[in-house]
Amino acid sequence: MKARRVSANADTAAWDALPGMVLLLEADGNALHINAGFAAFARRAPERLLGRAWQELLDAGSRRELLDRLVQGEDFSLALFVSGSAAGQGAAWVEWKARWNPRRRQWLCLLHDASDAKRSEAEARAQAGLFRLLADNVPVLIAYYRASDFRCQFANKAYARTFGSDERDIVGKTFAEVIGDDAATQIQSRVEQVLRHQQAASYERQLPQLDGSLRYIEVNLLPHVGEHGGTVGCFVLITDITKHRLAERAVRESEERLAKFMQASAEGIVFHKDGFITDANPPLCALIGYTLDELRGRSVLEFIAPDQAARVAAVMHAGQETAYESAVIHKSGRRVPVEFIVRTMVRNDERMRMTIVRDIRDRQAAQARIHHLAHHDALTGLPNRMSFMEQLQTHMAAAQAEGTRLALLFIDLDHFKRVNDSLGHLVGDTLLRTVSARILASLRATDLVARFGGDEFMVLLHGRSSREAHHEDVDEVARKLLAAIEVPVTAEGRPISVTPSIGVAFFPGDASTPDELIKNADSAMYLAKSKGRANHQFFDRGMADSAYAALVLEGQLAHALQRGEFELYFQPQVRVRDGVLVSCEALLRWNHPERGLLMPDQFIPVAERQRLMLAIGQWALSEAARCASRWHAEGLAIAPVAVNLSTVQFQSVGFVEAVAQVLADDGDALRAAGLIELELTERMLMDDLGEVKHRLLRLKAMGLGIAVDDFGTGYSSLGHLKELPIDKIKIDRSFVHDLPDNRDSAAITRAIVQLGLNLGMTVTAEGVETEAQRSFLARQGCEQIQGLLVGAPMPAAAFEAWVRERRAEERGAAAAATSSP
Repeated sequence: MKARRVSANADTAAWDALPGMVLLLEADGNALHINAGFAAFARRAPERLLGRAWQELLDAGSRRELLDRLVQGEDFSLALFVSGSAAGQGAAWVEWKARWNPRRRQWLCLLHDASDAKRSEAEARAQAGLFRLLADNVPVLIAYYRASDFRCQFANKAYARTFGSDERDIVGKTFAEVIGDDAATQIQSRVEQVLRHQQAASYERQLPQLDGSLRYIEVNLLPHVGEHGGTVGCFVLITDITKHRLAERAVRESEERLAKFMQASAEGIVFHKDGFITDANPPLCALIGYTLDELRGRSVLEFIAPDQAARVAAVMHAGQETAYESAVIHKSGRRVPVEFIVRTMVRNDERMRMTIVRDIRDRQAAQARIHHLAHHDALTGLPNRMSFMEQLQTHMAAAQAEGTRLALLFIDLDHFKRVNDSLGHLVGDTLLRTVSARILASLRATDLVARFGGDEFMVLLHGRSSREAHHEDVDEVARKLLAAIEVPVTAEGRPISVTPSIGVAFFPGDASTPDELIKNADSAMYLAKSKGRANHQFFDRGMADSAYAALVLEGQLAHALQRGEFELYFQPQVRVRDGVLVSCEALLRWNHPERGLLMPDQFIPVAERQRLMLAIGQWALSEAARCASRWHAEGLAIAPVAVNLSTVQFQSVGFVEAVAQVLADDGDALRAAGLIELELTERMLMDDLGEVKHRLLRLKAMGLGIAVDDFGTGYSSLGHLKELPIDKIKIDRSFVHDLPDNRDSAAITRAIVQLGLNLGMTVTAEGVETEAQRSFLARQGCEQIQGLLVGAPMPAAAFEAWVRERRAEERGAAAAATSSP
């Protein structure tokens, strides 16, 4: 999974490295990928824009227009209005260029924020219209206002008419009444500057006209100082500066055009008339390796790649203004991919064609890189799952048409997770790269190899039409791969080796579709693992029958809880030194309606694969808690009752909360008496020490005991063991079975007992069947035993009867011991 994330992160980095905003769309407009540029523009996380979510940024009209163009399946460019982009900054115009990939039926869309250009264009059009209206009349506006009340004493016709009055009616009106309250408020500080400080003030403002147009005016306020030095009034002189502002606007527009031209001149530009070159800029000359003198007067088509000449000639003849990709020929003969942007214009009083020639070698290299990343694994360079599936379909069709055979080898590295967990993912990546190189070196150039994900590889072999001969060839290749892969790899100064399990399925014969072929090869691979790993197996129909049986069992399991078909059996655990009953283990059984009583190993693997174990495990825990609580209330003194946990159950989200829910009814009594003990396997302790410890501490806080089942068969380290809040370790029956005669089993058992005692843990031996085994365990200091020597697993009612009889015997033995001298 980590390698897959590395691959996914590498793909995302390549997209995000592209300049500007990029979207990859399906034919119907669903977004497959959003790069960081577009996500930043939209101010949303990329994953929130996938599918159709990105379309919410478009207003209804733009959305319809874009979707209509997408349906046509032809490259296009257009400007769209985005109403929901850049939250808090209003709407935006986006220049949208889309390229259609008919083979993959996908759109590659390049976007450019054209809001500023659109706004500038709109403002320019509006203001140019106003300027044209104002240019027909350039009045001079003059007025005089009395200082005492700032009422108008004089105004010329231009001034009066400008403010909606005439030269007679305006007299006597206040300044605010003439120009309006808003305008008067805006210039109040300047008026005070004139009246109080007798200083001239000037300002500019826009003057709305009755027709809705605007005039640009420059206002000068001049103080009228009387004979005694006081301010008598204020002269108002207004000059229409609309022409000046129009001239300034024209200068700015001219500068913008010049800037755009200078920017364009960084790319090649060529002018031609009737197909013959009249001028070109230096970047164009540098691009194709000719001087300007060598270009002038020659036909444009001389420099076009032969396979592109017809299209270029057609565009020239039609006089189209367009943009399209083509290719030119460098003076050295080298082909240079370019994009032509063609316009018709008048230059020096002559109508001619201007073409911007854009070098797109870098763009095409980036596109090739994107295509490679989309179809190859970033770590190994092999084809990825998507690419392999596409090629597999093609190869199967060809094999069927030619009457040849294919063999699919599904390779899975055994225990690869241990390498990542113990040595780190960098070492794991090195191992994967080495394995992929060895697989390639072991095959023919015509064979297809892919990394399917994680530690899984696919090999597709082409063979002969004879099934027997092909079978022998594939068998030889599989053995060769087994030998090549298992050779140790040196990483960080140490040799590391992994073995492969290989499953083989044939076409035709084993499958008729790519998915079925992969599924059957996968089934054969798991058969190889079940036979000890490091081998290869061929698919046979018996596997499919087993899979069907498992599917039927899965369906029956789903209803078993509802039908009350599960039952707990209880096996006693006694103290070694005196045989006193101290606890028991709850063991799950299934009363199958057709097959009778089924043991856990007959249905638990199926339940765990389909996550049915969560509900089953929860039922077992609830039933065990109910029995423990009842027995405690009846004074049977059976504590604790041990319940086995499955890996799926223990690692599930909300497991601790689910246990707490079970204890909700009788929780206080169960905690106080320590009536429930949870048994985990060693493997459950390996994955994430911090998380495992956190869970166990929470369970301990509920008053539950913690035991490690089948101890000695897993891979837990002593460091893990001493860090975790474990109460008991149980010696696996595989060691007890050979006691006391087998020296290895005896040594291992002795070590486990001493380890548990030194760590302050109770040690229980499972599978004790003989008195010799019990005696050996007693001599080593083992505290508890469980097995047929004590008692077989029993249904609840039978177990209760057994306990009552056992307690009576214990009381009798105690009484006899007390009365004896």
